[in-house]
Amino acid sequence: MKLDHQDRVLKGLGCISPLLTDSNNCNIIGHPAGLERGIPAQQLLSTYHPLNWATLSYYSSFSFPSNSVLHPPNMPRPLVVDVHTHVYPPSYMAMLRARKTVPYIHDPASGEPRLIILSSDDDPSIPIDERGRPVDTSYSDISAKLSFMQQHGIDCSVISLANPWLDFLDPVEAQRWAERINNDLHETCAKNNKSTDPDNTLPLQGRSTLFAFATLPLSAPSADIIVNEIKRLKTLPYIRGVIMGTSGLGNGLDDEQLGPVWAALEETQFLLFLHPHYGLPHEAFGGAEVTKRYGHVLPLALGFPLETTIAVTRMLLSRVFDKFPRLQILLAHSGGTLPFLAGRIESCIMHERKFVENGGGVPGPQRSIWDVLKTNIFLDAVVYGTAGLKAAVAAGGGTDRLMFGTDHPFFPPLNEGEKEWISVTTNYKAIDATFQEEKEAVAAVLGGNAARILKLE
Repeated sequence: MKLDHQDRVLKGLGCISPLLTDSNNCNIIGHPAGLERGIPAQQLLSTYHPLNWATLSYYSSFSFPSNSVLHPPNMPRPLVVDVHTHVYPPSYMAMLRARKTVPYIHDPASGEPRLIILSSDDDPSIPIDERGRPVDTSYSDISAKLSFMQQHGIDCSVISLANPWLDFLDPVEAQRWAERINNDLHETCAKNNKSTDPDNTLPLQGRSTLFAFATLPLSAPSADIIVNEIKRLKTLPYIRGVIMGTSGLGNGLDDEQLGPVWAALEETQFLLFLHPHYGLPHEAFGGAEVTKRYGHVLPLALGFPLETTIAVTRMLLSRVFDKFPRLQILLAHSGGTLPFLAGRIESCIMHERKFVENGGGVPGPQRSIWDVLKTNIFLDAVVYGTAGLKAAVAAGGGTDRLMFGTDHPFFPPLNEGEKEWISVTTNYKAIDATFQEEKEAVAAVLGGNAARILKLE
């Protein structure tokens, strides 16, 4: 099958976008790039019900396919809010370029710069010009972000600094850099929003709107510095929460020293976007050679989700949610494996409580994991399949705690010149297939929940 990009104008929000059809204008369900290692996208998506689109619009800002649950006939196009989308501000990029240890950016004599953010990427046996991943302007140029949003029908994005955030900084530098990065993020949002809606009168839908999750100076010498930054962030109108990794202050999220930080987040009712970075030790995958053999697949596909699950379980076991019952957390990648393992975690806790009653020394949490999932936890929909989405909905007790995300600018198109990101369209298809005719659920997941939870309207 030969695929052609055809320049066609579709009327809807004044956007001109290409449609993707085959040479005979036949229905297309897959993606021309297929998957890495040559697996066709059609094979991946064979579990989804056929949408029978006359053309595959990839949900650009002109409209959703008219016969898809994502855009029911005679209904307005649903609002789309991306809560999982990253940036590296230019100041952060410059700081990484000045470094020689992980994380850092290496500029080869030819070709794109290389971003080395994982210790496994900095293997001396790998030529330095080939380490890490290529990093183009989509990582730092906000115009590239806006173009991506328009291409994929995204009305609003809540941008956040990508990992590893500021965890690696010297304590003396952490506060200064946090303020600088957060001010940069806020000013970027303010400048964009003012240019698209100078009178602040338009609704979210129909304009590219930016908000942000701020970063925290977690390596600062005092928790008071972190708390003060959280309080300062509350004065910045486009900041809607903070992003944090699983290391916390360096000892994990069950660290008692994080108490003042949890209290400040609870007091301000800032949403905490919890995102993995550190993964699992190489030994979990069979050793460093095994990890290296398969590239980023094991660390990203397995290490990241398990890292998130372990971090939240440690918070639960240390009674963080008992002590701070109004703490609100958004978990990346649909909570990792937490929705699948919640029942097993709760069962083990119940037996451990019995152990404590019989003389053991480990006090367990008072609240169940199910209560925490339905009260304190939100999940993004970056899971790429129906099984994960269904588990996320079941764990959270409904669709009102699930929010759409893209993980941009990571996982770009697989072939040069492509504009549609299979990482995004796969998530759209998963939502469509998961909720079938539940129009209200689709609208909630795509943007309604985020607008309500983050007070974006």
